Amino acid sequence: MSVVAANKSAAVRICFDQVSVDFDTPQGPMRVLDQVSFDIRDGEFVSIIGPSGCGKTTLMNIVGGFVQATEGQVLLDGQPIKGPGPDRGVIFQEYGVFPWLTVRQNIEFGLKLDANRAHAAEAREITERYMALMGLTDFAGHFPKHLSGGMRQRLAIARAYAVRPEFLLMDEPFGALDAQTRSAMQDLLLQVLQREGKTVMLITQDPRFAALRSQIRDIVMQEYAAQARQAPTLADRAGAGR
Repeated sequence: MSVVAANKSAAVRICFDQVSVDFDTPQGPMRVLDQVSFDIRDGEFVSIIGPSGCGKTTLMNIVGGFVQATEGQVLLDGQPIKGPGPDRGVIFQEYGVFPWLTVRQNIEFGLKLDANRAHAAEAREITERYMALMGLTDFAGHFPKHLSGGMRQRLAIARAYAVRPEFLLMDEPFGALDAQTRSAMQDLLLQVLQREGKTVMLITQDPRFAALRSQIRDIVMQEYAAQARQAPTLADRAGAGR
Protein backbone atom coordinates (compact mmCIF):
# COMPACT_ATOMS: atom_id res chain seq x y z
CA MET A 1 0.00 0.00 0.00
CA SER A 2 1.32 3.44 -0.93
CA VAL A 3 0.28 6.94 0.16
CA VAL A 4 0.60 9.72 -2.42
CA ALA A 5 0.18 13.29 -1.18
CA ALA A 6 1.49 16.83 -1.56
CA ASN A 7 1.15 20.34 -0.06
CA LYS A 8 3.51 19.72 2.86
CA SER A 9 3.36 23.34 4.04
CA ALA A 10 -0.34 23.22 4.99
CA ALA A 11 -1.69 22.42 8.46
CA VAL A 12 -2.24 18.78 9.39
CA ARG A 13 -5.98 17.98 9.52
CA ILE A 14 -5.93 14.17 9.85
CA CYS A 15 -3.12 12.28 11.60
CA PHE A 16 -2.67 8.50 11.50
CA ASP A 17 -0.41 7.65 14.44
CA GLN A 18 0.87 4.04 14.57
CA VAL A 19 -2.54 2.68 13.60
CA SER A 20 -3.18 -1.07 13.68
CA VAL A 21 -6.50 -2.85 13.14
CA ASP A 22 -7.37 -6.48 13.92
CA PHE A 23 -10.53 -8.21 12.71
CA ASP A 24 -11.97 -11.21 14.53
CA THR A 25 -12.06 -14.43 12.52
CA PRO A 26 -12.83 -18.08 13.43
CA GLN A 27 -9.07 -18.65 13.42
CA GLY A 28 -8.44 -15.71 15.72
CA PRO A 29 -7.51 -12.04 15.21
CA MET A 30 -6.44 -11.08 11.67
CA ARG A 31 -4.31 -7.94 11.35
CA VAL A 32 -5.36 -5.83 8.38
CA LEU A 33 -3.35 -2.71 9.25
CA ASP A 34 -0.03 -2.68 11.05
CA GLN A 35 1.56 0.45 12.52
CA VAL A 36 0.41 2.87 9.81
CA SER A 37 1.47 6.52 10.22
CA PHE A 38 0.94 9.47 7.86
CA ASP A 39 -0.71 12.89 7.77
CA ILE A 40 -3.36 14.47 5.56
CA ARG A 41 -2.97 18.23 5.33
CA ASP A 42 -5.49 20.95 4.65
CA GLY A 43 -6.47 21.06 0.98
CA GLU A 44 -4.50 17.94 0.05
CA PHE A 45 -5.69 15.30 -2.38
CA VAL A 46 -4.29 12.10 -0.84
CA SER A 47 -4.44 8.81 -2.75
CA ILE A 48 -4.17 5.50 -0.89
CA ILE A 49 -3.01 3.01 -3.51
CA GLY A 50 -2.63 -0.74 -3.22
CA PRO A 51 -4.04 -4.15 -4.19
CA SER A 52 -7.40 -5.46 -3.02
CA GLY A 53 -7.37 -6.62 0.60
CA CYS A 54 -4.39 -4.54 1.81
CA GLY A 55 -6.47 -2.41 4.22
CA LYS A 56 -7.16 0.73 2.14
CA THR A 57 -10.90 0.81 2.80
CA THR A 58 -10.30 0.17 6.51
CA LEU A 59 -8.19 3.35 6.65
CA MET A 60 -11.02 5.34 5.08
CA ASN A 61 -13.61 3.77 7.38
CA ILE A 62 -11.57 4.88 10.40
CA VAL A 63 -11.63 8.47 9.16
CA GLY A 64 -15.34 8.13 8.39
CA GLY A 65 -15.94 7.00 11.96
CA PHE A 66 -17.21 3.54 11.02
CA VAL A 67 -14.23 1.55 12.38
CA GLN A 68 -12.07 2.00 15.48
CA ALA A 69 -8.34 1.32 15.54
CA THR A 70 -7.19 -1.63 17.62
CA GLU A 71 -3.93 0.17 18.41
CA GLY A 72 -2.74 3.72 17.83
CA GLN A 73 -5.07 6.58 17.01
CA VAL A 74 -6.43 8.76 14.24
CA LEU A 75 -6.80 12.44 15.07
CA LEU A 76 -9.02 14.93 13.28
CA ASP A 77 -7.83 18.47 14.00
CA GLY A 78 -6.04 17.09 17.05
CA GLN A 79 -9.04 15.19 18.45
CA PRO A 80 -9.71 11.43 18.31
CA ILE A 81 -12.35 10.37 15.78
CA LYS A 82 -15.22 8.83 17.75
CA GLY A 83 -17.85 8.40 15.02
CA PRO A 84 -19.29 9.75 11.74
CA GLY A 85 -19.84 13.47 11.35
CA PRO A 86 -21.23 16.00 8.87
CA ASP A 87 -17.72 17.34 8.26
CA ARG A 88 -16.87 14.12 6.34
CA GLY A 89 -18.67 13.17 3.14
CA VAL A 90 -18.29 9.56 1.95
CA ILE A 91 -18.61 8.27 -1.61
CA PHE A 92 -18.65 4.50 -2.04
CA GLN A 93 -17.89 2.40 -5.10
CA GLU A 94 -21.49 1.15 -5.16
CA TYR A 95 -22.80 4.70 -5.84
CA GLY A 96 -24.75 4.88 -2.55
CA VAL A 97 -27.81 6.72 -3.87
CA PHE A 98 -31.41 6.10 -2.80
CA PRO A 99 -33.26 4.31 -5.64
CA TRP A 100 -36.68 5.53 -4.45
CA LEU A 101 -35.69 9.21 -4.67
CA THR A 102 -35.23 11.33 -7.79
CA VAL A 103 -31.96 13.06 -8.65
CA ARG A 104 -33.18 16.26 -7.02
CA GLN A 105 -34.50 14.47 -3.94
CA ASN A 106 -31.24 12.53 -3.50
CA ILE A 107 -29.21 15.74 -3.45
CA GLU A 108 -31.69 17.48 -1.14
CA PHE A 109 -31.81 14.56 1.30
CA GLY A 110 -28.83 15.52 3.47
CA LEU A 111 -29.97 19.14 3.60
CA LYS A 112 -33.10 18.05 5.46
CA LEU A 113 -31.23 16.28 8.25
CA ASP A 114 -30.62 18.12 11.53
CA ALA A 115 -26.82 18.09 11.11
CA ASN A 116 -26.96 19.91 7.76
CA ARG A 117 -30.46 21.42 7.68
CA ALA A 118 -30.85 24.34 5.28
CA HIS A 119 -33.76 26.69 4.69
CA ALA A 120 -35.93 25.79 1.71
CA ALA A 121 -34.58 28.55 -0.52
CA GLU A 122 -30.97 27.75 0.36
CA ALA A 123 -31.56 24.02 -0.16
CA ARG A 124 -32.98 24.71 -3.63
CA GLU A 125 -30.00 26.92 -4.53
CA ILE A 126 -27.48 24.31 -3.35
CA THR A 127 -29.30 21.51 -5.16
CA GLU A 128 -29.49 23.45 -8.42
CA ARG A 129 -25.82 24.35 -8.14
CA TYR A 130 -24.57 20.80 -7.80
CA MET A 131 -26.94 19.42 -10.38
CA ALA A 132 -25.48 21.96 -12.80
CA LEU A 133 -21.87 21.20 -11.80
CA MET A 134 -22.42 17.48 -12.38
CA GLY A 135 -24.41 17.87 -15.59
CA LEU A 136 -27.60 16.48 -14.05
CA THR A 137 -30.00 19.41 -14.40
CA ASP A 138 -31.91 17.82 -17.28
CA PHE A 139 -32.39 14.67 -15.18
CA ALA A 140 -33.65 16.31 -11.98
CA GLY A 141 -36.90 14.31 -11.97
CA HIS A 142 -35.35 10.97 -12.98
CA PHE A 143 -34.81 8.03 -10.65
CA PRO A 144 -31.34 6.41 -10.39
CA LYS A 145 -32.47 3.35 -12.36
CA HIS A 146 -32.89 5.62 -15.38
CA LEU A 147 -29.30 6.92 -15.15
CA SER A 148 -26.06 5.50 -16.52
CA GLY A 149 -23.33 4.33 -14.15
CA GLY A 150 -21.36 7.53 -14.64
CA MET A 151 -24.43 9.66 -13.96
CA ARG A 152 -25.25 7.73 -10.79
CA GLN A 153 -21.70 8.33 -9.58
CA ARG A 154 -21.99 12.03 -10.41
CA LEU A 155 -25.21 12.02 -8.37
CA ALA A 156 -23.40 10.40 -5.42
CA ILE A 157 -20.69 13.08 -5.61
CA ALA A 158 -23.27 15.86 -5.86
CA ARG A 159 -25.13 14.54 -2.82
CA ALA A 160 -21.92 14.31 -0.80
CA TYR A 161 -20.90 17.83 -1.83
CA ALA A 162 -24.31 19.37 -1.14
CA VAL A 163 -23.91 19.05 2.64
CA ARG A 164 -20.63 20.99 2.37
CA PRO A 165 -18.26 18.59 4.14
CA GLU A 166 -14.72 19.71 4.83
CA PHE A 167 -13.40 16.27 3.91
CA LEU A 168 -14.34 14.04 1.01
CA LEU A 169 -13.67 10.31 1.46
CA MET A 170 -13.86 8.31 -1.77
CA ASP A 171 -13.60 4.52 -1.94
CA GLU A 172 -12.85 3.37 -5.51
CA PRO A 173 -15.52 5.79 -6.75
CA PHE A 174 -14.94 5.02 -10.44
CA GLY A 175 -13.86 1.39 -10.19
CA ALA A 176 -17.02 -0.01 -11.79
CA LEU A 177 -16.98 2.38 -14.77
CA ASP A 178 -15.58 1.78 -18.23
CA ALA A 179 -12.22 3.37 -19.04
CA GLN A 180 -13.64 6.29 -21.06
CA THR A 181 -16.27 7.20 -18.47
CA ARG A 182 -13.75 6.79 -15.64
CA SER A 183 -11.33 9.20 -17.30
CA ALA A 184 -14.07 11.77 -17.86
CA MET A 185 -15.24 11.43 -14.24
CA GLN A 186 -11.71 11.87 -12.91
CA ASP A 187 -11.29 15.06 -14.93
CA LEU A 188 -14.66 16.35 -13.72
CA LEU A 189 -13.77 15.57 -10.11
CA LEU A 190 -10.51 17.50 -10.34
CA GLN A 191 -12.33 20.49 -11.86
CA VAL A 192 -14.92 20.51 -9.07
CA LEU A 193 -12.28 20.07 -6.36
CA GLN A 194 -10.35 23.01 -7.75
CA ARG A 195 -13.45 25.16 -7.38
CA GLU A 196 -14.49 23.81 -3.97
CA GLY A 197 -11.11 23.42 -2.23
CA LYS A 198 -11.89 20.21 -0.33
CA THR A 199 -9.46 17.92 1.48
CA VAL A 200 -9.74 14.53 -0.21
CA MET A 201 -8.81 10.96 0.68
CA LEU A 202 -9.09 8.69 -2.36
CA ILE A 203 -8.89 4.90 -2.16
CA THR A 204 -7.78 3.23 -5.39
CA GLN A 205 -6.02 0.20 -6.81
CA ASP A 206 -5.54 1.78 -10.24
CA PRO A 207 -2.99 -0.47 -12.07
CA ARG A 208 -1.96 2.49 -14.23
CA PHE A 209 -0.31 4.09 -11.19
CA ALA A 210 1.55 0.87 -10.41
CA ALA A 211 2.73 0.64 -14.02
CA LEU A 212 3.93 4.26 -14.01
CA ARG A 213 5.71 3.79 -10.69
CA SER A 214 7.47 0.71 -12.04
CA GLN A 215 8.45 2.57 -15.21
CA ILE A 216 9.85 5.53 -13.27
CA ARG A 217 11.77 3.20 -10.95
CA ASP A 218 13.32 1.44 -13.95
CA ILE A 219 14.38 4.77 -15.47
CA VAL A 220 15.94 5.91 -12.18
CA MET A 221 17.80 2.62 -11.74
CA GLN A 222 19.08 2.75 -15.33
CA GLU A 223 20.39 6.25 -14.75
CA TYR A 224 21.98 5.15 -11.48
CA ALA A 225 23.66 2.22 -13.21
CA ALA A 226 24.92 4.48 -16.00
CA GLN A 227 26.44 6.88 -13.47
CA ALA A 228 28.06 3.97 -11.62
CA ARG A 229 29.66 2.75 -14.85
CA GLN A 230 31.01 6.22 -15.61
CA ALA A 231 32.47 6.76 -12.12
CA PRO A 232 35.70 4.67 -12.65
CA THR A 233 36.33 6.34 -16.01
CA LEU A 234 36.04 9.81 -14.53
CA ALA A 235 38.34 8.81 -11.66
CA ASP A 236 40.95 7.47 -14.11
CA ARG A 237 40.86 10.72 -16.09
CA ALA A 238 41.31 12.76 -12.95
CA GLY A 239 44.28 10.64 -11.93
CA ALA A 240 45.88 10.95 -15.36
CA GLY A 241 45.72 14.72 -15.23
CA ARG A 242 47.80 14.98 -12.09
